[in-house]
Amino acid sequence: MVATPSDPSTVVVVGSSVAGVRCAQALRGEGFSGRVVLVGEDPELPYDKPPLSKQLLAGTWDVDRVRLLTAEQADDLGVELRLGVAAERLDVAGRAVHLADGSALQYDAVVLATGAAARPSPWTCESGVHVVRTLDDAQALQADLAVDAPVLVVGGGFIGAEAAATARALGREVTIVDPAPVPIGRVVGDDLGRRFTDLHHRHGVGTRFGTGVESISGRAGDLRVRLTDGTELAAGTVVVGIGAVPNDAWLTDSGLLVDDGVTCDAHCRAVDATDVYVVGDLARWYHPGHAEHLRVEHWTNAVDSATVAAHNIAHPSDLREHAPVEYVWSDQYDWKVQIVGRPGRGSRHETVGTFDGEQARGSALFADEGGGLCGAVSVNWPKALVTCRRLLTAGSTFEAALAEVGALAPAGRTA
Repeated sequence: MVATPSDPSTVVVVGSSVAGVRCAQALRGEGFSGRVVLVGEDPELPYDKPPLSKQLLAGTWDVDRVRLLTAEQADDLGVELRLGVAAERLDVAGRAVHLADGSALQYDAVVLATGAAARPSPWTCESGVHVVRTLDDAQALQADLAVDAPVLVVGGGFIGAEAAATARALGREVTIVDPAPVPIGRVVGDDLGRRFTDLHHRHGVGTRFGTGVESISGRAGDLRVRLTDGTELAAGTVVVGIGAVPNDAWLTDSGLLVDDGVTCDAHCRAVDATDVYVVGDLARWYHPGHAEHLRVEHWTNAVDSATVAAHNIAHPSDLREHAPVEYVWSDQYDWKVQIVGRPGRGSRHETVGTFDGEQARGSALFADEGGGLCGAVSVNWPKALVTCRRLLTAGSTFEAALAEVGALAPAGRTA
């Protein structure tokens, strides 16, 4: 039997990106009638981040289109907005969030949703070197990309690849540099990762993989990038996409277990404080299916964990576990890439369809050591992705999954 919502009280949600916003909205959807306060360091109204390196950077979407919550919507939900002020300290015993403006918010439950920040560039210049994590970041980079000059991207992961694809679509000469020989191989394996390298080359983007960046000097429009092999490249703009770090520094003296994020149980509660919930990129939660703590930097994980936390706050006698099938997507050139599960853990894989050329439409399925399906990567084939996600949820064997996906493709299975 589903429990009735808890008595009115105060929930403070710290973090105004997708995890925080979706949690505040879900609290109302779950029937929570108490006070909800949404705190955000960014003075902007909440906005979505995936479009920052794609549609917004390209200029095909404006700022209004990436909004997650307007002031009017917040008012309709009865959600108080405290934007433009950072949370500086969490007093777990006193149940209070202390803010940078000197004020404090008392809570009955608190949701920590401060997410992650772009790993800072180790190279500093007067101008022209960018990361992409906030709206200000994207708008500053957009201004520099308006100048017709070479663009160098440091980092061949999703953010770097998306920024490279966007810059190339704007007509810029683009080069990607990464010390890994197959950068995305960390996620999809080296064999499939090389198909992504081919994708860059097919669209005229140069790659210098297996080589790192030693130094960057100059200013916007006239930057010099020295690589570890001694090569020097000229660039007008440099984009640094070398990963993200959880925004957990403000919690180091809270008494919570902070270790590359905040450690949680399967219900999204901090392991040592059951009135503290942690969601999104900040959470290192216990996944019962993997019997380990995971921290996942995916949009869907942020939304899913926020929904679970909201339910558990509103219905404390009907706790739900957060045990999703991991899912992430990326738009690169003419490829829509969708990944479910954990392909990087696969011991082998097989491909249905094709990942070659302009007609790419395929899905690579990955098997774990025990013969189970552990992940899949699909390109331009949403139906196969949906099928793989369902099969992963059901705990399908690799062979059964391969047969079912293979039946979807007229072209059949390829090696």
